[in-house]
Amino acid sequence: MSFLEEYKQKLVSADEAVKIVKSGDWVDYGWCTGTPDALDKALARRTDELKDVNVRGGILLKPLAIFEREDAGEHFTWNSWHMGGYERKLIKRGCSFYSPIRYSELPRYYRDSTTPDDVAMFQVAPMDSHGYFNFGPNASHLGAVCETSKKIIVEVNENMPRCHGGSEANVHISQVSYIVEGDNPAIGELGAGGPATDVDKKVAELIVDQIPNGACLQLGIGGMPNAVGSLIAESDLKDLGVHTEMYVDAFVDIAKAGKITGAKKNIDRYRQAYGFGAGTKKMYDYLDENPELMSAPVSYTNDIKNIAALDNFISINNCVDLDLFGQISSETSGTKHISGAGGQLDFVLGAYMSNGGKSFICCSSTFTDKQGVVHSRIRPTLVEGSVVTDTRANTHYIVTEYGMVNVKGLSTWQKAEAIISVAHPDFRDELIKEAEKMHIWKRSNK
Repeated sequence: MSFLEEYKQKLVSADEAVKIVKSGDWVDYGWCTGTPDALDKALARRTDELKDVNVRGGILLKPLAIFEREDAGEHFTWNSWHMGGYERKLIKRGCSFYSPIRYSELPRYYRDSTTPDDVAMFQVAPMDSHGYFNFGPNASHLGAVCETSKKIIVEVNENMPRCHGGSEANVHISQVSYIVEGDNPAIGELGAGGPATDVDKKVAELIVDQIPNGACLQLGIGGMPNAVGSLIAESDLKDLGVHTEMYVDAFVDIAKAGKITGAKKNIDRYRQAYGFGAGTKKMYDYLDENPELMSAPVSYTNDIKNIAALDNFISINNCVDLDLFGQISSETSGTKHISGAGGQLDFVLGAYMSNGGKSFICCSSTFTDKQGVVHSRIRPTLVEGSVVTDTRANTHYIVTEYGMVNVKGLSTWQKAEAIISVAHPDFRDELIKEAEKMHIWKRSNK
């Protein structure tokens, strides 16, 4: 049987495909831009027939149809690998729960799971002549999802970029149970927010000064990493490489400015390796059929050994809060959930192990709450209930608009002094008093 004949046999409507979902099933919604659209709507139409359906996924770029009804939580539960704004709203409704992960391990979680997916459904690029459906910019862990799921439904989207990979970037038609041709919605976009602030630009300047020619880059999402990317694009740096968990728009700007060649990479030379991508149409067009790009599972991109193998590795990430012990919280403020751990710790550890590598945690020194009150992001201790993303032993460089400090190997009093030096001046005296109370301040400190 030819692949086209098999395709025709497996092609069904979305409503027909989701009939295989039963109450109590575990259903995988893939990842990010691959989250199903037509299948999600079809499953929502079955709400009254279903109870206790557990759905997995993450990096949602738009609301899900299965949670439109007020009583959705009686029928579906969202188990997120990475929380975002929409998912935080579901938490308040009792529909959503976070699954704490170390992102590099996610493919193994599936392969070792005692609760494998009953059904996996996600969007893919159209089938190629060899019978493969490409995951688009979502290699992440989808290879493992397909290996372990009992049934696989693919929703074909002609707008999905076809992303060349190193491995585990496709699923073959022989593994697929059903094929659905959806409405071909535009791929979900994730912008970098508004224009860079003065604080973003100052932090970016401090970091870019630390980047040598031939460095290999990892950028997180957010205004500051984006500002760093913009500054790199305008710099005199050359022969940069990319090895990152998430591919973002800033990399496109750097590449089109001629700064990225990958010529100095120790592995995957001349290729930009990434685990998944989320950005604007500009980025998706750049990823489509581009042989310079290498879509790979996060068990490869986020593997500490692979990160460490790349000389002069530069890792740049945001945080929510940090304290005088050097503990970093990038997930919660107290028990209020904000984001997921992702692969931040993987890159913090790997970058430090790299020959000449550096890991930067950057943030504004302050934030303003809804009442207009200004608070220090640098706290004596993290808010009670806050999750520690990077432990005090692993934090390398901390950067705010007031400076940059390397806290590796420092005693508690040295670390407190260094961190206070990059806090907002209005809060330094108060932080010193708290450090004294906690016995991490010496009289000889500056």
